[in-house]
Amino acid sequence: MMRLLTLLLLISTFAFCQNTEELDRRNGFKDLKLGSHIDSVKGAVFKKGVKEKNEFDAKLYEVENPAYQSIGEVKVRQVEVKTYKDLVYEITVITAKDTRLMKGLVKSFGEPKYILTTDSYNWITPNLSLTFNDHSKKEIRLRYRCYPVLKMMQEDKGRKIDEIADDF
Repeated sequence: MMRLLTLLLLISTFAFCQNTEELDRRNGFKDLKLGSHIDSVKGAVFKKGVKEKNEFDAKLYEVENPAYQSIGEVKVRQVEVKTYKDLVYEITVITAKDTRLMKGLVKSFGEPKYILTTDSYNWITPNLSLTFNDHSKKEIRLRYRCYPVLKMMQEDKGRKIDEIADDF
C-alpha cells in the first residue's frame, strides 16, 4: 500500500512538471526559430532600430506571413522579431485573448511558473524562455527569448570594457 502511494505521488509530481524538452525542441514559434539568421524569416519587414536594455543595438522586424495568422482557431494579430547582429533573439506574438491558448501551452510544455510581480506565466529552459501575459484587455502576448544571443550581448559588452581598459 505504501509503495502504491509513493508511486502515485511520483507520477503526479512528474505530470505537473514543465516539459522543457519540448519547448527546447521547438525553439520558437512555428517555424520562426530563435538564434536563426533574419534572412531565414519569411515575410520579415524592417520596422526600426531599437536599443535592448538601453545599450545594445538591435533591430525590430514585423513578420507578415500567412502561416502565422492563427494558432489553431485563435487569431494572431501581430508577430515581431528582434535581432542582434542579424540573429533572432526575441519573438513576440500578439493574439486575441482566448483561454484555449493557455490550455494548449500547458498541454505542450507543462505547468508554467507564475511570476506575481510581472503578472505573467513563464516556461524556462537552459536555452530559452516563453512568457505568457496580457497585452491589453482583449489581447495576449507570447514572448520567446533566446539566452545564447542574450549572452552574446553581455560578452560583447565585456569586450568593449576590456578595450577601454586596455586603452589606458
